[in-house]
Amino acid sequence: MSDVQEATNQLLDVNLRENQMSVQVTGSGPRSESEHLQVTIGATVPTGFEQTAADEVREKLGSSCKISKDRGKIYFDISVDSLAQVHCLRSVDNLFVVVQEFKDYQFKETKEEVLKDFEELAGKLPWSDPLKIWKINTCFKKKKTKRRKINPNSSKQKIDNGRGDTTVEKDVKKEFTNSVSDSQILDCYENPTIKEEVSTLIGDDLTSCKDETEENSKEDGYPEVLKFRVTCNRAGEKHCFSSNEAARDFGGAVQDYFKWKADMTNFDVEVLLNIHDNEIVVGIALTEESLHRRNITHFGPTTLRSTLAYGMLRLCAPQPTDIIVDPMCGTGAIPIEGATEWSNCYHIAGDNNPLAVNRAANNISSLLTKIQVKEGKLSLGLPIDTIQWDICNLPLRTGSIDIIVTDMPFGKRMGSKKRNWNLYPACLREMSRVCRPGTGRAVLLTQDKKCFAKALSGMGHLWRKVHTVWVNIGGLHAAVYLLKRTPQSFVHPSEQDGERCPCVTNAMLPSSHRGRRPPDTGQTTSATHPPTNPPDPLPPEFRSPT
Repeated sequence: MSDVQEATNQLLDVNLRENQMSVQVTGSGPRSESEHLQVTIGATVPTGFEQTAADEVREKLGSSCKISKDRGKIYFDISVDSLAQVHCLRSVDNLFVVVQEFKDYQFKETKEEVLKDFEELAGKLPWSDPLKIWKINTCFKKKKTKRRKINPNSSKQKIDNGRGDTTVEKDVKKEFTNSVSDSQILDCYENPTIKEEVSTLIGDDLTSCKDETEENSKEDGYPEVLKFRVTCNRAGEKHCFSSNEAARDFGGAVQDYFKWKADMTNFDVEVLLNIHDNEIVVGIALTEESLHRRNITHFGPTTLRSTLAYGMLRLCAPQPTDIIVDPMCGTGAIPIEGATEWSNCYHIAGDNNPLAVNRAANNISSLLTKIQVKEGKLSLGLPIDTIQWDICNLPLRTGSIDIIVTDMPFGKRMGSKKRNWNLYPACLREMSRVCRPGTGRAVLLTQDKKCFAKALSGMGHLWRKVHTVWVNIGGLHAAVYLLKRTPQSFVHPSEQDGERCPCVTNAMLPSSHRGRRPPDTGQTTSATHPPTNPPDPLPPEFRSPT
């Protein structure tokens, strides 16, 4: 029924099939040995949410977790039968199996000596068990879906070290004249003196299948040469070599050791060489694309990653029957993630832009279709609605909302820094009105920290800052603020004179009805129960400008 259970069953089916076919990876033992295999898995996570990811691993896998000194990475030990559940984690972007970790690697003084050590290192590493895991993982992925071809242009990405610098490096070693090493994004905003480089080297590989038809025809276990590449992520200023040079020489040694060949874009195995100061981790990638690409099909100019949305939601610890609102939802990444993981809460996605509301509704519809195809039956829907509204004048009752989670305009792609000085105070004031006094929480993401701090300072009697998580959003140094609503009741100036009209409710019900779906009172699009009759329009004073 759940993703974890389904993934586990698929993995067991793959294991049974492989046992019948007697397909073995080079150096692998009997199937019984693989079943009890213990390996270390590495995962990249949104920077700042390492502890959140570690907590999820402990809860869902029961494994101890270590947070790396290199921001945005965690490590944990699992048995091979837990591999499917690892792919169902909501807080991780990419996964890899650790070949070996060197916590205090002693680099030689000259570049030539260091690169020579890298060449010798390839033949000394314990490749056997990680390759078994890679083989099982590959068959598991192919059973779920056919392998996607990688766009040759997708490897040409921009390096952003937090200051907007860009670098593109090329591999010039003779043995790999046909392969180009491109740069990828790495975040190091917290320390501008650290220079991070990423370079990719391609090489050839061992044995595998190009698609399921080829795999089915290889029941005799006849090996076929595969393709590989080496990706080096380097962080630190005391290295006498570049990531390009490390990937080149290490990749050349891996090629000589396994007799693999080079392919830049259509590789089968990606070997990772992660270097952070004196720490080195060698691994094999288990994901071809980030796991955050799971919910959104209709993208906007500032679509939030699902893994970051999960981390923000988890910060506010949703409880059953909580009403959770994203008043500036954009494409709906936050409420969709919330409705998927916290289905016992009710989620509302709102925005003043009709295009954004349509995108959110389309993303909800696409996700429902995906669920129906997976389960093979009609879905009961998700506890989520969309609505167009004005963030500064929400059609919600005072004190009716338990949690507010939103990505506020940075003033770059959306809005402007100048407009934020008026927008932020108005947003915080309206959020404090609809949020439940004493127990209400808000998790707000913004890069305009100066403006937010100023706005929050004027709301100290209504909001109390509990925690701040520093994150990196596309190279921008941003912050996630966890706020707690104070017990003080909200008093609107116009209410004192009896001028304010009763607000139309879309999210507040009597306490006896908490947790049930509120009635359609606004211009809403329901992803769960579409209204049979058109809802009554909102009063003019609460309508969003179109």
